[in-house]
Amino acid sequence: MRLTLAHVGVRFGAKDPFDALAGMYLERCSIFAGCGAEAFKTEQALLEWLDRQQGRTPVIAVLLDSRGRQMTSEAFAAWLGARRDEGAQHVVFAIGPASGWSDAARGRARLLLSLGSLTMAHALARLVMAEQLYRACTILTGHPYHTGH
Repeated sequence: MRLTLAHVGVRFGAKDPFDALAGMYLERCSIFAGCGAEAFKTEQALLEWLDRQQGRTPVIAVLLDSRGRQMTSEAFAAWLGARRDEGAQHVVFAIGPASGWSDAARGRARLLLSLGSLTMAHALARLVMAEQLYRACTILTGHPYHTGH
């Protein structure tokens, strides 16, 4: 299964500390699954990119949205594991534009996921999501990174 962390907005430079940390977690995650990151200037560009993704199974779009479902790390890992076990080839986790997702984008999502009711900078949300992807992979494989505390 391939995991992509996408965002709508500016590309972060190599010297951006949040981008470096998010990249570190995606690199760690790549031991367990193919991982990557993508940046899009607009929501429409992201949606068009999703339409072009080819595979045996349709790409699963997960949009981070404050109105979405909140999960524990264990529940998130179980959700991701269920997609893997269903044979999903590609899951994209996307952080939207500052103005939020359109109704069309929300309708396209398989899951609206909330990182909590606090508002946070998109760069920080990317870092949190990258770490949670790594954590989910370690939970699914029994790696000792996640202790459950």
